Amino acid sequence: MTAPAHHDRHTRSTPDGMAERVDLPITGMTCVTCANRIEKSLSKVDGVRKANVNFATSRATVEYDPAATGIRQLVDKVRDVGYNTTGHAQADFIVDDSARPSGSAQPLEKHLNGLPGVVSADFNLGTAQVHVEYITGATDVAAIRAGIEDFGYQVKETAAGSESGSEDDARRAEYLGLRKKFWIATVLSLPVLVMAMAHGRIPALNFSGSNWVQLLLTTPVVFYCGAQFYRGAWAALRHRAADMNTLIAIGTGAAFLYSTAATLMPQLFAGKTGIDAMSAMGGAGNAPMVPVYFEAAGVIIALIILGRMLEAGAKGKTSEAIHRLMKLQAKTARVIRDGKEIDIEVEQVVPGDLIEVRPGEKIPVDGLIREGTSAIDEAMLTGESIPVDKNVGDEVFGATINKTGAFRFEATKVGRETALQQIVKMVQDAQGSKAPIARLADVISGIFTPIVLCIAVATFATWFILGPQDTRFTMALVNFVAVLIIACPCALGLATPTAIMVGTGKGAENGVLIKGGESLETAHKLDTIVLDKTGTITEGKPELTDVLATGEIDEQKLLVLVASAERQSEHPVGQAIVRGAVARGVELLPASDFKAVPGSGLEATIAGRRVLVGNIGLMRERGIPVDDLGKRAEELAGDGKTPMFVAIDGKPSGVIAVADQLKPEAASAVSAMQKMRLVVVMMTGDNKRTAEAVARRVGISTVLSEVLPEGKAGEIRRLQANKSVVGMVGDGINDAPALAQADVGIAIGTGTDVAIEASDITLLRGDLRGVVTAIALSRATIRTVKQNLFWAFIYNVIGIPIAAGALYPVTGWLLSPVIASAAMSLSSVSVVTNSLRLRRFKSPRVAAEGSTS
Repeated sequence: MTAPAHHDRHTRSTPDGMAERVDLPITGMTCVTCANRIEKSLSKVDGVRKANVNFATSRATVEYDPAATGIRQLVDKVRDVGYNTTGHAQADFIVDDSARPSGSAQPLEKHLNGLPGVVSADFNLGTAQVHVEYITGATDVAAIRAGIEDFGYQVKETAAGSESGSEDDARRAEYLGLRKKFWIATVLSLPVLVMAMAHGRIPALNFSGSNWVQLLLTTPVVFYCGAQFYRGAWAALRHRAADMNTLIAIGTGAAFLYSTAATLMPQLFAGKTGIDAMSAMGGAGNAPMVPVYFEAAGVIIALIILGRMLEAGAKGKTSEAIHRLMKLQAKTARVIRDGKEIDIEVEQVVPGDLIEVRPGEKIPVDGLIREGTSAIDEAMLTGESIPVDKNVGDEVFGATINKTGAFRFEATKVGRETALQQIVKMVQDAQGSKAPIARLADVISGIFTPIVLCIAVATFATWFILGPQDTRFTMALVNFVAVLIIACPCALGLATPTAIMVGTGKGAENGVLIKGGESLETAHKLDTIVLDKTGTITEGKPELTDVLATGEIDEQKLLVLVASAERQSEHPVGQAIVRGAVARGVELLPASDFKAVPGSGLEATIAGRRVLVGNIGLMRERGIPVDDLGKRAEELAGDGKTPMFVAIDGKPSGVIAVADQLKPEAASAVSAMQKMRLVVVMMTGDNKRTAEAVARRVGISTVLSEVLPEGKAGEIRRLQANKSVVGMVGDGINDAPALAQADVGIAIGTGTDVAIEASDITLLRGDLRGVVTAIALSRATIRTVKQNLFWAFIYNVIGIPIAAGALYPVTGWLLSPVIASAAMSLSSVSVVTNSLRLRRFKSPRVAAEGSTS
């Protein structure tokens, strides 16, 4: 199996070279509008070619020209907009610079600052100490050390410093912080809510200082628990923008400021709120008690924080696939150095190290077996539960499990180059990408907040002008706050990315690596699947299938003579005959006078007998009649096999056939695709007769045969010109142009790196069942996205008019701001919960007879 190589098809080159790509974990985002604002700001930085900020993953993925800008500038821009980054780490290196001329530290600092993932580097010439701040996940201590040594310095000592917090730590801290604020807000707001609801009904709570008690209880809720909303609103205002924080801050702020003013100066409001001041007197000489809305401010903040807390916990579950993959990595490795076995941290393994692995242990890194044999459980990579037999020269992969024998292997790929880390990177890239369907939500959310503000102002004005004289101000304020609170765009912003996150993670668990949201979305639209034959439908190597002897010699002797002659041949057909003979227990004999006949066959002397093996043209050229065997040879060719005629001592003696065997699941997988209403096409460079025979055996009716490698992409374009949405499945270098041309390129993971890099989806298992899984997963994911978007849209379409009081003239109902805040929080949680249902996705079972269930 070839390790999937990470490849970004959309990274563009410049005269200065290729663009760098970095993922910045962002903290402080509260809605998709925040993500859009960061994205626009990053896009304006000189040298940035593409910026994508994903609200669900809290990550900014930036492609930039390292000659024009660096990570420090990107981090500074994020902070300038009012947010922060996390996942920073520090490391110190003591270097020996005696081999380099003394001078300025700037060249080394400049070199390090240009390395991917490095935020800043500082070189103190006096102490010979290099201090580096970097983004975890984008680089590591080993890579930075290599960068220093590449520049010409020798590193004498390395000390990894503290991290400012990984993404997991930041997410956990966010959750715990929200939980603390929620309980504070709840404990303080519940008495306020009870006073507000019981006012006028329970005499014991109808005392003159009631409003003052509510003010005292609500103030810490607003200024401590709700501080994040006001800070966010101020940051947005500084950049002349508005977001969810703006809506919450204005709504709760208006309720709190009005209530505070009514408490401090009740005489100014008594007449305007329809309250008879004297009837509301707590006693002679006391100030009138004016209705206040402290419960709206306090309870709304508590409910919104609860929604954020539940949302944070649910969002954490969407990336569980990544966490599970990363936990698979072995912690240590048993390395043979200077003839001794030593246990070291896996991060210290370097290419070329000889590593010993015993039964039951995890393989630490990727490499090639040099001593011993074993069976390896590669289920974490391929999902296949049956262990794979490995011998000297075979490739092994980090995090897979050694089941039986002990062996030693040479490390070839370490750190971020291993198959596991490339899979993790590919899934992270896919989860951080945007599907085209997400653009609609982005456009709407970008203009949503200003529209809501206008609706809220219009609602206040309408109720203040048209409402009942004695309660118009109260009703205008309540409806104004309700509109602001219910119209949160969070559900809209979470609808697509949460589903994409769960879908791509689930794909990785099923051995299907999806490179981005665009690929995942396009896959559900496919109506045509083009399958390469060799290595995709078939095993990719010929095998001995038939041995037919005439009456003068038996099949066993015929096979001995032919295989002994073919042993010296380098032709794939000859090698297949030799492998088949050995597998059948045949003992080969020495050959002499071997002679290859290019394009026709070979001849050799075996045990004193002259053996001629070749096609019908060679037989006719030597005057050997094969008419009696010709019919049988035609039947074999009609079944997609390659027949070879055999003559012994100048007499026709039999036919031996080889064939590229079908993969066991090929026919059932093709049937499953057809039941998914896909048109299945086979494309091959083989002749028409062989191609049609193979297609007939797997149930494919449309065959494109005798297609040269350079013509495969043209055939894909021809199908696309007929309005077909085409998926191409292949495994070879000659398939790469067609994979890139197709709407979705699907590479068999056992194929070449070039094919994998040119594709959109990689199937780690190497069989066609993965195509069925990929398309079924795409359809399930996009169905979930559409459900999320529908409910997010409907929620706002229905909720905003109700909050504005549209039902009041008919039913007399007004929506309480408290109910509005609860509905807003639950809408976001419901979208994330719906996306999490994808975790129950199961790959369609492809039965042997071709049915799916």
